Amino acid sequence: MGFLEQPKIPVIDMVDIKQCTSSSRALACSEVRHALEEYGCFLVVCDAVTKEVSREVFDALETLFDLPLETKVKNTSDKAYHGYVGQIPFLPLLEGMGIEHPTSVNAVNSFTNVMWPSGNDNFCKMIQSYAKLVSEIEEAVRKMVFESYGVQRYHESYNESVTYLLRVMKYRPPNGGETKMGSISHTDKTFISILSQNQVKGLEVKTKDNRWIPVEYPPSSFLVMAGDAFKAWSNDRVHAPYHRVVMEGHEYYRYSIGLFTYHKGIVVVPEELVDDEHSRKFNSFDHFGYLDFYDNDSLFDQEYCHIKSYCGV
Repeated sequence: MGFLEQPKIPVIDMVDIKQCTSSSRALACSEVRHALEEYGCFLVVCDAVTKEVSREVFDALETLFDLPLETKVKNTSDKAYHGYVGQIPFLPLLEGMGIEHPTSVNAVNSFTNVMWPSGNDNFCKMIQSYAKLVSEIEEAVRKMVFESYGVQRYHESYNESVTYLLRVMKYRPPNGGETKMGSISHTDKTFISILSQNQVKGLEVKTKDNRWIPVEYPPSSFLVMAGDAFKAWSNDRVHAPYHRVVMEGHEYYRYSIGLFTYHKGIVVVPEELVDDEHSRKFNSFDHFGYLDFYDNDSLFDQEYCHIKSYCGV
């Protein structure tokens, strides 16, 4: 399995991930791991998401964000960054909402009934099936990395502690002298994030040598990105990249949808990933505890390693 031709962020075909033979499996796992170590992300092409499906999902997001503000702010959570975000003075272009446990029909129904008290079956079915499909990509990628590091024996117990958040985001075009920054430079606090967007560009990823590169999505593709929790779990092998959204255009709204992976309980750094060449960089940590720590960090808007200050050795 080789990377498809792209000069910057690697592109991997999901068919290669799901259908490779046992002999090519090790190579496929190695390439996925290498992409996450060097770039912190890669684009995965998944033909299961047709143009029609993608269009329907983003049409549904438009309908959701067109609801009155007093309805949208009812999207609340006791977890940081899991509910409605918007009306932020220094980020006026951004609005976001969160759906917890989006692969569960009941959980998506609960969210839908808050937004549309009379119900919206179409939205509910579409979001839940979308989340289920993307969660399968996330699990496949995570399993490949565990295999590549030789720690696959932990994967099943890890799976049992996974919890998903589906975040949907809307970025409006800037007016006049407004900032073009849709979201400030940050790393995700997740284990893995899987992002897709409508046709409006704006996402940029920072390389290890501090160059910002725009993300060019091929058709039917997602960006798989490592978060801070993955970086810590891997004992600093996996790179969690800084990324931001810059709205250059002045006419189109950008809609984005991300499946974010978190873990209930303690994330344990495997002993196998600590050796003579890789001294221990991180202690085991509480993932949601880290989210609260970041939320209360006075330096949250600055580029420095928050996860290191939370659980670094």
